[in-house]
Amino acid sequence: MKKLDKKLNNDLKGLFSLSRKAGYTVIGLENLLKYEKRLYLLIVDESAGKSLMREMNFLSNKRQIPLAVLPEVEKMIGIQNCKAIGIKNKKFTELISDKIQEKNNKGE
Repeated sequence: MKKLDKKLNNDLKGLFSLSRKAGYTVIGLENLLKYEKRLYLLIVDESAGKSLMREMNFLSNKRQIPLAVLPEVEKMIGIQNCKAIGIKNKKFTELISDKIQEKNNKGE
């Protein structure tokens, strides 16, 4: 079970890395608020403060974008102190959502 969890984390980390390198990731709350084009997924770190959580929930509801809460987002995305990101590519969103769902089904 532990090996599977590590594999899922590595899969997510790889998808975030590819998304970032391809330019499909919007990083940080300010950039998310300024970004006017279509976003397909919002992700916030579970250790984010109340204010950031509230802002991300508001943005998610306002623009009707799914919001995922994940642990250690900064480690997965590779940017220190990164708590909020958005994915602007539909295919990457589907791949990331599938991995998040798989991770949730495994009980993490």
